[in-house]
Amino acid sequence: MIVVGSGSGGTIVNNALYQGMRVAWVDRGPLGGTCLNVGCIPSKILIFPADRVMEIREARRLGIDAEIVDIDFEAIMARMRRMVSHSREKIRQGLHVDPNLDFYEVEGHFVGNEAAEAADLTLQVGDGTISGRHVFIVSGARPLIPPIKGLDEVPYLTNETVLQLQERPDSLAIIGGGYIGAEYAHFFSAVGTRVTVLQRNDYLVPEEEPEVSELLKEKMSERMEVHTGVEVVEVREGGDGLRVLGQDRYGGGTIDVFAEQIMVAAGRRSNADLLRVERAGIETDERGYIRVNEYLETNVENVWALGDATGRHMFKHVANREAGIAWHNFAHDHKVPMDYSAVPHAVFSHPQIASVGMTEVEAKEGADIVVGEAKYLDVAKGQAMMETDGFAKAVVERGSGEILGFHIVGPHAPILIQEVVNAMANDSPVGWVGQGMHIHPALPEVVVAALYNLREPR
Repeated sequence: MIVVGSGSGGTIVNNALYQGMRVAWVDRGPLGGTCLNVGCIPSKILIFPADRVMEIREARRLGIDAEIVDIDFEAIMARMRRMVSHSREKIRQGLHVDPNLDFYEVEGHFVGNEAAEAADLTLQVGDGTISGRHVFIVSGARPLIPPIKGLDEVPYLTNETVLQLQERPDSLAIIGGGYIGAEYAHFFSAVGTRVTVLQRNDYLVPEEEPEVSELLKEKMSERMEVHTGVEVVEVREGGDGLRVLGQDRYGGGTIDVFAEQIMVAAGRRSNADLLRVERAGIETDERGYIRVNEYLETNVENVWALGDATGRHMFKHVANREAGIAWHNFAHDHKVPMDYSAVPHAVFSHPQIASVGMTEVEAKEGADIVVGEAKYLDVAKGQAMMETDGFAKAVVERGSGEILGFHIVGPHAPILIQEVVNAMANDSPVGWVGQGMHIHPALPEVVVAALYNLREPR
């Protein structure tokens, strides 16, 4: 077996070795994949102290007058890199445990199969080649760099290179207002950087409910500049920093931003092109992501693909679930499909966001629905917190009571959403969530309140 990618591909490798298979594991590095090295793990290590900063700043509304004396940016960054390095080293130590494992820390490329049996696939790894009967592609994605005039002539940061900063920039312009842009805007603003966000879409985190996106923009705008509906058209050197020129997409004029540093957070692109999957006949979609069926099989026999390589729900927890499904379908005659109906995600911005299932607009396209909303202030714990902005929104099918989607914006949203995820994953109707006794006063009551406050959609 050949496994490409050392993120969730590790699950496939471990299972194959446990079954006594000979495994070639290929990854250009860094070992451990996107999540561990440049994604969810390091970013959340940084965002945790940013959350503490905001708690202190907002404590005045509770009658607490606190002051932040200093923020040690260098120490925060060093702690993050130390923790990531430790986890990566633990993975590396495991590479030498099983004699059936060969690890190739290089960029692999598919080649022709002249040197192997007809049913095998061959990859070039460094100066040599390897062949395997079964291939799992877990090759991930990388930052998408848009074709902005002058961008290739100036230094810029991405979600990967930003983690190597030694000094806090005085000012930062972030091109992109999706999950990555929103989270890093929160972090840098909290530690004292003057942040400007330029988002092409009309909404920040546009995959969310519009009212969620609007609240996020409102709260972010209290401590940074946020421009939506703006197309960045040029980047150039300007004085002691960089100049970012944007054009209002609706004819409202230009935006001219000066910043010490620029961060590009404009999306992701597939790594399939680096693998040269077309040489093996593996199909990709118009964006370059590998096409798979519901069983995570590609169009080529004995080749599976999962995780960010397929471009579906690009979150680590999804890739982990896909790895389990793909392995099952490899190892058993009875195949099971990957179910994406209850995929949760969170945005660790300030305020936090968590969602699962469909938005109201998506649900209306195929179902007769009712919606329910509840503010944090509708429950006693929210009142105690003086949480005036946070809310939860439920999207439910009329009649059956099936929960089609649920959306939360506010403190602890990623935790609060979980019982709804469990209900949806088990096809439980709306009343199931309320069957369990909920602690009073506690924030989970806002979930119940939203589900029991159903009404006609607007």
